[in-house]
Amino acid sequence: MTESSTGRALQIDGLDVYYGRVHALRELSIHVDEGEIVALLGNNGAGKTTTLASVSGVVPARSGRIQAFGTDVTTAKPWEIVGAGVVHVPEGRRIFSRLTIHENLQLGGYLVKDEKVVDQRIEEVYERLPRLAERRTQQGGTLSGGEQQMLAVGRALVAGPRLLMLDEPSMGLAPLIVAQIMDLVQRINESGTSVLLVEQNARAALRIAHRAYVVENGEITLEGPAKELAADSRVIDAYLGA
Repeated sequence: MTESSTGRALQIDGLDVYYGRVHALRELSIHVDEGEIVALLGNNGAGKTTTLASVSGVVPARSGRIQAFGTDVTTAKPWEIVGAGVVHVPEGRRIFSRLTIHENLQLGGYLVKDEKVVDQRIEEVYERLPRLAERRTQQGGTLSGGEQQMLAVGRALVAGPRLLMLDEPSMGLAPLIVAQIMDLVQRINESGTSVLLVEQNARAALRIAHRAYVVENGEITLEGPAKELAADSRVIDAYLGA
């Protein structure tokens, strides 16, 4: 991995990704500045999840370049990318249902060599999310959908992310819980963590994001400040309704 520019949490340039013969991402270019929340909007199959999977090193790029905090991670292994400070909360939460909340959180620190640091981060998660603290010995699979999403985010925080990538954190949740999740994301960002937010709930995402991109068929079709996109008739018609 080679060093490059700084000031950017994430820089993606000309990314092409294929699934067999399917051209999933087409010269996609986006960036996240340090301290930003950037939303990536689009319909199912547009390429949002593929973008995060490519950054995480799970799906290889055919061409293009990915940089995280000035370091080229285009061909890095997933654990190297986590080590560089980029942590991905996947769609569907993917917590370990038979493990307790505390055990799930401990797994978030699997790359952290200092156990005291892991313990300190877990306590910080409990302070931030007291509902998890109250249930720390409860199996993850017995939690509500919203609590499982909070656990998935908490587990990611134990890894010590500088850039947190969230894939559909509001999926399947009641509006009140969605508001709580978005508030959590905003508070995480205010504490110094950059965020790339993939979200079908465009209204909720644009409410907290600084900037946003719209992806269609693997290509960026719109980009700009979140407030401007929220007022853009094309975004309103496609994603926000009347």
